Amino acid sequence: MFKTSRISYGGSAAIATSMALVSGLGAAGATKPVVASALLIAALADNLTDSLSIHIFQESEQLDQKEAFAGTVSNFVTRLLVCLSFILLVWLLPVSVALGLIIAWGMLLLAALTFLVARERKVGAFLEVVKHLLVAASVVVVSKAIGSWISTALK
Repeated sequence: MFKTSRISYGGSAAIATSMALVSGLGAAGATKPVVASALLIAALADNLTDSLSIHIFQESEQLDQKEAFAGTVSNFVTRLLVCLSFILLVWLLPVSVALGLIIAWGMLLLAALTFLVARERKVGAFLEVVKHLLVAASVVVVSKAIGSWISTALK
């Protein structure tokens, strides 16, 4: 049976991290190679550290070893696939187009993930989706402000 708990942390982390990187780096005037590199680093290095942290947490909670391993692997694969979808957009499109599309794609993915989690929890999806999208929008705005500030401060 499909469990959203297997993809919810990895998916939401990959979406939020990718949108933050793209909005901040875009505001700082980063080039396509810089944006793609940052996303790939998040897809691999940050993902591995998060997966290790989740695995150690699950072990500390004395979760069954097979269940902990399955959770770790599903987190890693989910984050990797989500990040790769963002990298693909950067690869295929001009940076100016990719940046906006990545935010839209991230919001769509987050709304879909939130909807699945809400349905599994048997709660109203609309309010959950709105709350999560507002948090994601805040992440994007703050990241963009940081990128703009860094770009101005380091000139």
